[in-house]
Amino acid sequence: MSSTPAPPAALQTALDQIARGADELLKPEELADRLRQGRPLRVKAGFDPTAPDLHLGHTVLLNKLRQFQDLGHTVIFLIGDFTGMIGDPSGKNATRKPLSREDVLANARTYEAQVFKVLDRERTEVRFNSEWFGRMAAADLIRLAGQHTVARMLERDDFAKRYAAQQSIAIHEFLYPLVQGYDSVALDADVELGGTDQKFNLLMGRGLQAHYGQPPQIVLTMPLLVGLDGVAKMSKSLGNYIGVTEPAIDIVNKTMKIGDALMWDWIELLSFEIGIDEAKALRAEVASGALNPRDVKLRLARELAARFHDAAAAETAIAGWHAAVTGQGDTSLLPLQDVAAPAEGLRIAALLTAAGITPSNSEAHRKLKERAVKVDGAVVEDAGLSFAPGFEGVLQVGKRNFARVRLVPAP
Repeated sequence: MSSTPAPPAALQTALDQIARGADELLKPEELADRLRQGRPLRVKAGFDPTAPDLHLGHTVLLNKLRQFQDLGHTVIFLIGDFTGMIGDPSGKNATRKPLSREDVLANARTYEAQVFKVLDRERTEVRFNSEWFGRMAAADLIRLAGQHTVARMLERDDFAKRYAAQQSIAIHEFLYPLVQGYDSVALDADVELGGTDQKFNLLMGRGLQAHYGQPPQIVLTMPLLVGLDGVAKMSKSLGNYIGVTEPAIDIVNKTMKIGDALMWDWIELLSFEIGIDEAKALRAEVASGALNPRDVKLRLARELAARFHDAAAAETAIAGWHAAVTGQGDTSLLPLQDVAAPAEGLRIAALLTAAGITPSNSEAHRKLKERAVKVDGAVVEDAGLSFAPGFEGVLQVGKRNFARVRLVPAP
């Protein structure tokens, strides 16, 4: 980025891009002042490696970091290998079990491999907060803990609720916001990103930076991405997620299942290809009936599959989806899923459930009665229909749930 101040038009464009999809930007006037200086800002987001795999919900922050990179700023991807051993209490109604050092490091290695599906490796600083906390003496940590009171910590909504409900709050949980805040001091951050549930911790960083004589960081919070069910935030534990390492066909198929209203939120938070103005135009076309929302959703699905795989894999997945949904095209493009079956075979309901297309046999029977089940494009109503090992074909329930399966002998 040039060291000369940004012209007003370019500044406003940058501010609009940064604010896109954000829940809250504190303080925009401070951000504008720093952007006018024309120097690359240090933009930080921290991730505790509490699980080995990332999903689209995690990429909301990664996408915003990438936007900062594209504007010429320095991105710091902070892996909380130290804080991960404390356990982030945000949004929890009970003390979270800390991870072992071995678990944290193993998960951190997988994080590094996955984040560069979004971030530009050459323009990313990967840091670990054990760099400074591993050297910090007990006396230093006690001095850090002296920067805030218990009363201030109990202002946090989750802590306040647990205290009011007489649920335990461990002392080490009070350290988490302080430790996260001190990360911003150690990294001299200009901007820190986080989910809406992280606002207290992000503001802690502002306060600690001021205490240590640094300009307080700008805080930008992003919404928590709603998952496939259209209700709860995306979560592996709820099963309403798309993992960044999933096959391209699964990314396409799952994206096409989301509701039309949710699609616009996903575009705002996940899409690089559909800009702010185009998204508004597309939304108007859909509202007027001039454009089928399915076509917009398909474009988003293609973009996501290409991002986490490549363009060829995305096109193959789109073709497979079309073949399964419309009955036209080559269904062999769909990935083949092996399902174990006993020698006597599996009845259709059990097969649908084993393939993950229906959640239970009773739901499969209900779909059979509704004539919503197809095998290789033909409607099936006979609940007694059985399939022996060696069968290979495309199972489908409704328009959106399908799988190409092969029955193999059970071990």
